[in-house]
Amino acid sequence: MALGEAFETVFDYIPSATDGRILCLAGQIPKTGPETIHIAGRVGSEVSLDDARESARIAARQALAWLERETGSLERIDRILRISVYVAVADGFGEISQVADAASGIFAEVLGERGRHPRSVIGVSCLPRNAPVLLEVTASLRA
Repeated sequence: MALGEAFETVFDYIPSATDGRILCLAGQIPKTGPETIHIAGRVGSEVSLDDARESARIAARQALAWLERETGSLERIDRILRISVYVAVADGFGEISQVADAASGIFAEVLGERGRHPRSVIGVSCLPRNAPVLLEVTASLRA
């Protein structure tokens, strides 16, 4: 599977921080370019469930691209410790776990058991750049 591209940010933060064997990534939205995203809007109104799931996959692939860039190789990832999936939702939309499953599947597909993880899924009213999905990833590195 081709990973996404580790698109640089134009804002004042770093893409990741490492402390010992723990690496935390900045939130990943479904970027298709430095200034563009896959689709904008809230899931359940402007964005369909299928488009939200694809956005989650794109954000997960981009997170993996950042992990590879920051470590030099995905082989350096011992495991994904946790992901948090934020989904911008319209009132009444309750299928946020299905959106998160699309991201979880990418981590398991690429990293196998090392990619299986605990997670939180949170519905919110708005995300940066009006993205439908944002992922936060914490990974442990091999010694």
